[in-house]
Amino acid sequence: MKIADLDGIRLHYRVDRDPDGAPVVFANSLGTDFRLWDPILPHLPAGLKIIRYDKRGHGLSESPKGPYTMGALVRDIEQLLDYLKVKDAMFVGLSIGGLIAQGLAAKRLDLVRAMVLSNTGAKIGTRELWQDRIDAISKGGIAAISEATMQRWFSKDFLATPELALWQNMLERQPAEGYCGCGAAIAGTDFYTPTAALRLPVLGIAGSEDGATPPDLVRETVDLVPGSRFELIRRAGHLPCVEKPEEYAAILTGFLKETGHV
Repeated sequence: MKIADLDGIRLHYRVDRDPDGAPVVFANSLGTDFRLWDPILPHLPAGLKIIRYDKRGHGLSESPKGPYTMGALVRDIEQLLDYLKVKDAMFVGLSIGGLIAQGLAAKRLDLVRAMVLSNTGAKIGTRELWQDRIDAISKGGIAAISEATMQRWFSKDFLATPELALWQNMLERQPAEGYCGCGAAIAGTDFYTPTAALRLPVLGIAGSEDGATPPDLVRETVDLVPGSRFELIRRAGHLPCVEKPEEYAAILTGFLKETGHV
């Protein structure tokens, strides 16, 4: 685990596996840190350079005063990849991570050779929805939205397990400033036009019980890019990499092989 001191932000990141391997970059969801991807790592093939990071306002990265813009979030990972001298990465983005992926691919296609858009959209929610959530946190902290968030994130099966507490605690321990800052960035983002102009291999992954970014939204988004394909993970919610890690990793591994990344 390391800190990259970039222009205007300090980002916490980690590089695992083969330092000379094919790079795979993971960008996680709002309200989580990069441990989101821990469950799938043991199931991924050898020969990968796995790069994970905490976006601004999350985990151990710096949490500057918000609101943030999507442009700033895209620039953060752009700077990190330049700092790490990474090009031609497979970029796996979940939820806001998927928005960051789309923005980065539109801006720096030299950094992204293929993209996995997981549980995300070209536009997620409305300004009113995000403002209501930000207002609730301003009054009662992240705990004020925690229960409702768990209902959107997870299937009924997972909600009944003791592991739920791990993810609820992770959410509640994120800086409120960072959550609201990123929420404002999502509220101001509509990538339908730039994503429709992309030409690169794209895989969409959705969870059948996702209450935040339903399967139809994910499918509609990946369909913007010609030649893309879509996979549905059943009995999983917004974080299928947590609920169904082996299935998620198998789908991702298939795409890595299809695109010649491994």
